[in-house]
Order: sequence, then structure tokens, then C-alpha cells
Amino acid sequence: MSADIRLRPARPPLDDRPLQRRVGLLILATDHTSEPDYARMVAGGRIGVYVARLPYANPTTPQNLAAMQPRLSEAAALILPGEPLDAICYSCTSASVVIGDDAVEAAISAGKPGVPVVTPPLAAARGLRALNAARISVLTPYTVETGRPMADYFAAKGFSIESFTCLGFEDDREMARISPEALVELAREATAPEADALFVSCTALRAALVAARIEDAIGRPVVTSNQASAWQCLRLCGAATPRPQFGRLMSLPLVA
Repeated sequence: MSADIRLRPARPPLDDRPLQRRVGLLILATDHTSEPDYARMVAGGRIGVYVARLPYANPTTPQNLAAMQPRLSEAAALILPGEPLDAICYSCTSASVVIGDDAVEAAISAGKPGVPVVTPPLAAARGLRALNAARISVLTPYTVETGRPMADYFAAKGFSIESFTCLGFEDDREMARISPEALVELAREATAPEADALFVSCTALRAALVAARIEDAIGRPVVTSNQASAWQCLRLCGAATPRPQFGRLMSLPLVA
């Protein structure tokens, strides 16, 4: 005997949206770190994080990073089609540098118009300025070939680079396997005495987990790729609650 299925004559009332704020996150197909970091630092009862992955093939070279540019528009359009976002982040520091912040923004805006676009290197530059850091040390997992455009990027932004350390990795999946504890010691080694702050570049690294510990170890502020982009996304969503467990930056307002 078939069930008697009843259609309720009146629909229940609807909220304007399931969560008050929405952040889009574009990540590499191979990314192990950005999604968990955003779950810890951004997502919550008020803010939802919505993810799309882009095809990507290692090794991490400028050529392979640049190859993602044509896919950004399509990936951005897949995040809640027809619905607005409060921010959208392309979570790849080295690719944002190789492609260029403006070109990344243009490509994403073509797929998701009218949404503020966040890139990790530009968020990091803003974070370093918020911390009043002019002289910086940089720690990356990259090869020297991939690190060179990063050094040029921050020099062009007006920062004095006191030291720049590459670890020589070519595979972002291996970068994600560097333990947070090891990153604390690597940060200590990589920070020049003259530096005002340390920038730990690469969204694959689990550096945001130990940002406060790194700051204790080096005696100055640290900015990491995921920490900086999460900070900018939170501020664009109007969230200003300090999160000092993720470093000093997470207690500061967004700067222009």
C-alpha cells in the first residue's frame, strides 16, 4: 500500500539567507590547508565559507601557477551562482604574484561581479603595514625560481627585504606536510635581526596554527598567507573580534 503524501498548503517563512555573511574561497585542487584554516579562522555562526577548487598540476613553477588564470572566472561563478558574496579569496600566494593582483581581480570579477577580491600577497602587504613593518624577513617553501617574483613583489610594495629564505619544495602537497612545530624553528632561523616582522608565504603551510608561537619565538609580529587573507575577509564581513591566538594581526583593523 502506497503512503498517503500530503502537501502542506502554506510554505514556512524564509530567512533572508542561511548565514549573515558569505566568503568565497578559491583553492587549488591539491590544497590541504586553506579549507581547514578558514574553518578555524573565518567560518562560524555568522559567516559561511563556500569553496571551489581549481585544476592544478605540480610542480610549483611560475609557468604552472600562471596556467590557472583562465580558470578563475569559471571557478568563481560556481560559488553560490546568482547570490552575492561579501568577499572572495583566491588562496594561492605565489600564483597571485605571478598572475598579478589586478589580473586576478579582473578574472574573478568576470565570474562573480561586484565582490571584493582578496589575494594573499596583497592581504599580507596590508597586514604588514597595519603592523607598521617596513623591514621584513620572508620565509617560503618555494624554489628560488618561484621565490624571486615574491621578493620582487614585496620590494615593489616598498618593503625592505632583510632576508629571504626558500626551502626548495616543488610540490604543494609536501609543503602542507611540514609540521607546525618545524615551522616555528624555521621561522626563528629565517628572521633577520633587523627585520620588523616576518612574512611566512604560501597558503599550503600550516603556519597560521602557530602564528602566536612564532611571534613568541622571534620577538616580533608574523604575517602568514592564510592568516592575512582570513583577516581581510573577516574585516570585509564586519567581524572585528580579536583572535590573538592566530597572531597580533588578528586584533587589528583593516588598513587601506
